[in-house]
Amino acid sequence: MTAGPTVGVEEEFLVVDAGTRRPVPRAAQILGRVAVPVDGGHEPELYQSQVEATTGVLTDLRDVAGALTAQRTALAGAARAEGALIVPAGTPPLRGETPRLTDGPRYRAIGETFRGVLADYETCGCHVHVGVPDRALAVAVVDHLRPRLPTLLALSGNSAVHHGRPTGYQSWRVIQQAPLPGSGIPPRFGSLAAYERCLDRLVDAGVLVDERMTFWAARPSPVYPTVEVRIADVAPTVDEALLQVALTRALVHTALTDLDRGREAPEADGQFAAAALWSAARYGIHGPGIDPLTGRRVPAVTLLEDLVRHVRPALAETGDDRIVDTLLRHGRTGETGAERQTRVADRHGAAAVVDEAARLLPAPSQVVGATDPRCRAEMR
Repeated sequence: MTAGPTVGVEEEFLVVDAGTRRPVPRAAQILGRVAVPVDGGHEPELYQSQVEATTGVLTDLRDVAGALTAQRTALAGAARAEGALIVPAGTPPLRGETPRLTDGPRYRAIGETFRGVLADYETCGCHVHVGVPDRALAVAVVDHLRPRLPTLLALSGNSAVHHGRPTGYQSWRVIQQAPLPGSGIPPRFGSLAAYERCLDRLVDAGVLVDERMTFWAARPSPVYPTVEVRIADVAPTVDEALLQVALTRALVHTALTDLDRGREAPEADGQFAAAALWSAARYGIHGPGIDPLTGRRVPAVTLLEDLVRHVRPALAETGDDRIVDTLLRHGRTGETGAERQTRVADRHGAAAVVDEAARLLPAPSQVVGATDPRCRAEMR
């Protein structure tokens, strides 16, 4: 068993008023109350009604689960002290006041460039960073990941209720991203030079504020020596976030192995990839999906099973296979975040969606470090 590539996780959350359940610009006050963690941190986001929690650089999934739990608990406690709630939802279930940009020249430049497209863009995702040896390999890994990204989205949908109404989509967050340049499944670049040439041209053309501004579902990180996979909605629970982390790391690990063996990235037509992403956003993991490599409609769960088979050797090598199998079993027998949102909204209204999401936020992993002895035994 090997340690596998390092991982780090960024989770974005909504800040809502505890009374109205609507987004409010209290991020700065909440962040001011959060104790400085030993590893990782908390940061402002695009709008003052959002916060971000980041883990440190980790290798063991148990440590990832502990870090996610600690970050979520710290934010939830700080929010309560400010009369607010931290909500893990991909978009706001209820409409708040007009969002206020976080202060700073870069955020102002973003607001000035994209104007109305960002008018109510309070979206929250889960970004997984996986360590890679160098930037050229990061581009090559992203090329390998392209056909698998819609399946990660389908598994993560958690923004079905937006501004008081069910949208009919599992991930409305991804639909809101669609008008932005540099969004969706990235092109197949083939080389670091081609990637940097494309990025430079987009910045020079004025459609991106800077090279950090791309919204592609996966990219070489502009800051860290990592591949950054940004496809998932923020997860309702630690376990759902942990499943994204484990599968993402295994995909990157598998891609690195394939590259070492001289295997080229598969060709996935851009239109088929875009259609697969839309289908994942619309229907989620329990509905129909589209295979980006063939353009054919297949059950999304079949694509998930194929993904797991594809990364099984990597999971076994790092010892993550049992944890992933347990997380997948729990996921198959339960609701996704989007399905939970829709059910609660239909029965009790959108405000109850906020309450349910906030209730789930600090809950620790039920699989890693769980109190259930059957889970503990299975992890040994």
